[in-house]
Amino acid sequence: MKKLLAVLTLVFTCLWSTAFAADFSHLVILHTNDTHGYDRRADGVNGMATVAALKQDFEAKGYDVLLVDAGDAIQDNNLVNFSKGKTAIDFMNAVGYDAMTLGNHEFDYGADVTQERIQQAKFPILSANIIVDATGKSFTPKTHAIVKKGKLQIGIFGLTTPSTITTSNPKSTRGLTFLSKEAMYKAAQKEVDALKAAHCDLIVAIGHLGSEPDAAGDRSNDVLENVKGINVFIDGHDHTAKNLYIGSALLAETGAHLANIGVITYENGKWTEDLHAYGRFNQEDAKVKALVDQAQSDIDRELSTVVGKTTIDLDGSRDPGVRTRETNLGDFISDAYLWQVKKATVLEGVTIDGAIMNGGSIRSSIATGDITQNDMLRVLPYHNYLQYVTMKGSTLLEVLEAATCTTPKAIGAFPQVAGIVYTVDTQKPYEKGDLYPHSTYYAPAVPGTRVTIQSVGGKAFDPDATYNIVVPDYLTSGGDTYYPLTDPSKVTVHDVDYLDVDAVRNYLREELGGTVGESYAGTQGRITVLP
Repeated sequence: MKKLLAVLTLVFTCLWSTAFAADFSHLVILHTNDTHGYDRRADGVNGMATVAALKQDFEAKGYDVLLVDAGDAIQDNNLVNFSKGKTAIDFMNAVGYDAMTLGNHEFDYGADVTQERIQQAKFPILSANIIVDATGKSFTPKTHAIVKKGKLQIGIFGLTTPSTITTSNPKSTRGLTFLSKEAMYKAAQKEVDALKAAHCDLIVAIGHLGSEPDAAGDRSNDVLENVKGINVFIDGHDHTAKNLYIGSALLAETGAHLANIGVITYENGKWTEDLHAYGRFNQEDAKVKALVDQAQSDIDRELSTVVGKTTIDLDGSRDPGVRTRETNLGDFISDAYLWQVKKATVLEGVTIDGAIMNGGSIRSSIATGDITQNDMLRVLPYHNYLQYVTMKGSTLLEVLEAATCTTPKAIGAFPQVAGIVYTVDTQKPYEKGDLYPHSTYYAPAVPGTRVTIQSVGGKAFDPDATYNIVVPDYLTSGGDTYYPLTDPSKVTVHDVDYLDVDAVRNYLREELGGTVGESYAGTQGRITVLP
């Protein structure tokens, strides 16, 4: 009899839970992250009008759609930069987002502007781990939100990478504490518990954390391993497409720049990600498209703005030019990089010794006369961020030797420099060592065979000395021949987060008084190519 009662009780419990379990079959979660202002449809970019159309398409098919963003929406592309992110939020309002979290680049225009964007949004912008030191309260007005979709109550909370204090301008985050590791887990668990207490059917975390090894303890993976009750974690920050389970939670991310739109549905008892890559869904909402197109038209006019002038031609030619030898434009840009990072790190007491940029990233010359915004972006179109790397002189020697491996034949890696003086002896052959991983270039068998460094930071070169060298982030990603800058056993990478073009414009205006003059009429004798 007892066994029969136990069986009946189990059957009744199962039937009860089935009858009253939340029905997720009509819910679609659309998500974006790290759009960085790439909001207009273009080759490889879905664009906000396509996000809007996809949302409407699912709704027309009878689905309830939750649309969220995992941060870094308001900065990078000129489409949003010129308005300090206002246009990005305008687009998201028009599309009909339900929630967003703050990324580190939401702070790039200053915390006051961040608050302006939060107030502008018609949807909640959430982060549970940013605390205002003076008050002990959250930086965002809300740390979580409950969104009703059909019969479902969906609880959403946000988290922002603790690295924001260094990956955005430190001035922007003074007076703020970004809870990290155990403190962040505790804050996240508090949000989950509050949402469960409010009888939410689904708990969604939108985090701008990433999964990079160097952020161990502060990653989305770490949160999921230490916080119980999250059903779906939508991530950002590391620009990586993700679709995996950690415990019972789905961890999803689209990559970056709207190359994909995330589409999550509930199938066979589990949440399933189906990334919609560019080209899979090609419709655009007419109203959102018109809004984006008008903003682009305004930007196009803005690009005609004069930012300074030059009294001499600045040589950005390819070959002979920035890929084969020192040029005055290479000197000018490298000087700007060095100046900007020195200025950005002065309060930290860091000595910045030099700067390197690959000549292949200089895409145009600048003729004598006015310099417009358009000129700047034609020269530097890639929106690379500045960083500085700490490394031994021996690693610097390897980097320069590899980057001039084909000299005098043109190579995009050719190092235009500031604060560094070096010589390349092209009569000596480049001796190949091992093939760099994930590269088509070979390490130098014996660094220093062809390249001799005379000085760094105004002092005689020492292979055993430690140097801090400014580079664009393309190089620390292993672009061209620069694989050594990806090796943590050889270098430590520090984010500064000034765009290359912003650094050059700042240098032109603030240091040179708006005019590139006779000091750049010729080259500075930093690079000697023999014979």
